[in-house]
Amino acid sequence: MGRIPVLVAVLFCASLCAAFGQAASQSSSSGQQMPGMDMSGHDMSNMKDMPMNAEKDDDKDVTGANAMHAMEGHMDMGPHMKMTALRTPKPGDAARAQKIVEQARQAAEKYTDYHVALNDGFKIFLPHVPQKIYHFTNYSYGREAAMHFNPDHPTSLLYEKHGDDYKLVGVMYTAPRSFTEDDLDARIPLSVAQWHEHVNFCVPPFGRWHEMLGPNPQFGLLGSISTQQACDAAGGTFHPVVLNWMVHVYPFEKDQANIWSVERQHGDAD
Repeated sequence: MGRIPVLVAVLFCASLCAAFGQAASQSSSSGQQMPGMDMSGHDMSNMKDMPMNAEKDDDKDVTGANAMHAMEGHMDMGPHMKMTALRTPKPGDAARAQKIVEQARQAAEKYTDYHVALNDGFKIFLPHVPQKIYHFTNYSYGREAAMHFNPDHPTSLLYEKHGDDYKLVGVMYTAPRSFTEDDLDARIPLSVAQWHEHVNFCVPPFGRWHEMLGPNPQFGLLGSISTQQACDAAGGTFHPVVLNWMVHVYPFEKDQANIWSVERQHGDAD
C-alpha cells in the first residue's frame, strides 16, 4: 500500500490552517459567525502512514475528513467538500440511530473532564492553533473503526475551548474512504446522519507551497483549483479524496435536529 510523503501531510495541515485562519479573519471583519474549518481531529505526524491515492484500498486509514458535493444528489457546500445525500427513512432507522446516540452519550460522559481523555490515550490535534472545535483523537479507536463500527469507541472527542479548560460537546466517528454510501448507511442510517469527506485537493508544485496560505489561493482546501485538469495545468498534484469519511454526533443535545445537525457539522468541519 502506498504512503504519502510527510511533506504532503505538512501541506495538508497548512491548507487547513489557512482555511481556518481566513474564515476567522472574515468572521472578525464582518462581525458575523462564519463557518470556520478546524483541524481535522488528527495528529498530522501520523499522516505519513496514510495513502493519498483515492483509487487504492484504504481500509487501514485511521482518520476521516469532511465535505459536500453539488452534483448527483449531494448538497452543494463547495468544491472541496462532499457530504452524503439524506435518504428516505426506512423502518428501524430511527431506533437504530437513537441507540447510537445513547451509546455515544454514555461513551462521552466519561470525558467531561478532558484530563481523563488525555489519560485514556486521546491526543489533541494542533492544541496551540486557535480552533472553533478541538478534536481529541484516539488512534487505536481510529484503527478499530477501519475494521468495524463500535459506537462506544468514537475516533475523536469534540471540545470547545474556554480559557484553559475544554467543554465536551460531541464525538466523531470515522469510516474508510473506500466505503460506499450503503456501507456508511449500515453503520449509521443515512436517513438521519450525513457523513462527509474532503475532496479535490491540489498540492502545489515544489517551491510554491506558501501559495496555499495567501489570499485567493489556487491550491489547497480553499483553492480555486478543484479538478485534475486545472491542477495538472498549474503543475500541482491532484488528490480526488483526502483522508476518510467522518460524521459528528452531538449526543448531549435535546432533539434529533441538533444531535445530527448538518449545519453544525459543516461549521465544525475537520
